[in-house]
Amino acid sequence: MVAGVGIDIIEVDRIRRAIGRWGQRFLERVYTSGEIGYCQAQARPEISFAARFAAKEAAMKALGRGPKGGVRWKSLEVVNRPSGAPVIRPGPRLQQLLGKRVLLISLTHTHRQAMATALLIDKADEDRSEDCFPADR
Repeated sequence: MVAGVGIDIIEVDRIRRAIGRWGQRFLERVYTSGEIGYCQAQARPEISFAARFAAKEAAMKALGRGPKGGVRWKSLEVVNRPSGAPVIRPGPRLQQLLGKRVLLISLTHTHRQAMATALLIDKADEDRSEDCFPADR
């Protein structure tokens, strides 16, 4: 059952300016080392950083919590499955908060904007949710 929905859109230029102004300090405040490595390996790192920023914002909205509510930027790590699909890898504190719920995300971008949606799914009915959202394909 859907327990929460979040959506976010961000201008890629906003992230580019933040990186230009604050550099590594900004990156290390918002992104995990894995996310930084992945994004910096891309042809347009600012687009990947923006998409991950939007994913974190959307996930916080789906949870109904943000940094002031105990969900920290780095407690939400965006990683890719072998299929390429993005997923949220929650940190230990966030995993405890989630309990049996899971966060599903979808990312998209142009050269100017990045957008993400997040669904918070309550997996109380394990069999039914497994059918709707199969594991890696």
